[in-house]
Amino acid sequence: MPQLSTYVDDLDWARLAERLLYLFPPVIGVGIVGVLREADPGVPLLESGLVLVGTFGYTILTLGLVITIFFDARRIRSQPRASANWSPRPWLNAVFALLWAPAAGVVYLARRHRRFGTPPGWSGWWLVVAASFVTTLVGFTAATIAILLSIPGLLTTAIGVAGAIAFGVFPVAIHQDAAYVCTHGRSWRPNPGLYLAFAFLSLFVPPLQPLLAGYYLYRRWETLGTP
Repeated sequence: MPQLSTYVDDLDWARLAERLLYLFPPVIGVGIVGVLREADPGVPLLESGLVLVGTFGYTILTLGLVITIFFDARRIRSQPRASANWSPRPWLNAVFALLWAPAAGVVYLARRHRRFGTPPGWSGWWLVVAASFVTTLVGFTAATIAILLSIPGLLTTAIGVAGAIAFGVFPVAIHQDAAYVCTHGRSWRPNPGLYLAFAFLSLFVPPLQPLLAGYYLYRRWETLGTP
């Protein structure tokens, strides 16, 4: 038991929570695709499989986030100096995560960042944010042309490509890059957890995604002198 306790204490629960949150958009996207295909007769087993992957994947990620947030909050509370300015309640945060995991996760990371910061990673994540920005604009343009000219294939392709990038990499890229800018920036220190929350919201409000990405890239350019 002492060895197990030491192993639990040595884990970086906050980083695990980040990685679990990164997986929510792809899993939710798979579930949405499955639901849409159920409304359009096609391959029944494929459609049901996508729905199951989305449903069970969301459940597994939720349980994982509950565990990681609980242990991270407990560790912070066990260190008086660390919890001097913020003392999260493990059970309260865990229950919030169980009820609404993505929201609970980004709120927790945003509040944690204010006290402890977020370790920066690769400096080039802005390239992925920029690629997502460009792809979304091109996707919107292609979708508009497809609707006006009645080209179903172009509409499906445009939505598919833009959606895959938005759900797959945009939240990860903007969160990771915000951590880098916050660490190395001079006048602007974006909260990575807050930008991850905005990125999640943009998945369900598509016009918000290019606005968010464009604003972020502009502020980054102002702060670091490069895009």
